[in-house]
Amino acid sequence: MRVWAWRIAFVAAVALQLYGVYAPREAGPHIGIPQIDKVAHCFLFAAVAFTGTKVGLPVRWLLGALVANAVVSELVQHWLLPQRDGDPFDALADIAGVALGAWLARYGRGRVPRRTP
Repeated sequence: MRVWAWRIAFVAAVALQLYGVYAPREAGPHIGIPQIDKVAHCFLFAAVAFTGTKVGLPVRWLLGALVANAVVSELVQHWLLPQRDGDPFDALADIAGVALGAWLARYGRGRVPRRTP
């Protein structure tokens, strides 16, 4: 994928993630599956970590900022957004997403290893 495409994907992932965690009301449809929001949290943070790494952002800075955002966003939801509740398990899902996105960016290249005779 070209650099400009990764940049567009990164901006889109950041925008979606920020909307998802800082919207005044819980974003997304209510599906009725218990704890399904944890999957969404994981995916949103994984997408930002993955695309940010592909764009070439310094990995330590990117992952540190995402982990900080995971914690801060739950505190903001708890204290400043009356329609939202901060949940420490959401923060854990966010951090798991950061780790997943970073791991996929580094190791998930889709290459098939060569066999040695």
